[in-house]
Amino acid sequence: MATTTEKLKNFFAELRRVLLVTKKPGWKEFKMAAKITGIGMILIGLIGLVIRMIGYLITGA
Repeated sequence: MATTTEKLKNFFAELRRVLLVTKKPGWKEFKMAAKITGIGMILIGLIGLVIRMIGYLITGA
């Protein structure tokens, strides 16, 4: 069984490896991710609105 210090060393080694592989997105990639995120938020909001409206229609409140 690994000790706490060994677990921490392994965690930070994996963290370092991941950070070395990642890169900062370019403007085009960032813009696309922002659009997709915004569209997703709008869709989730619309789904919630539709569910709430159906609830109001069913209960009559």
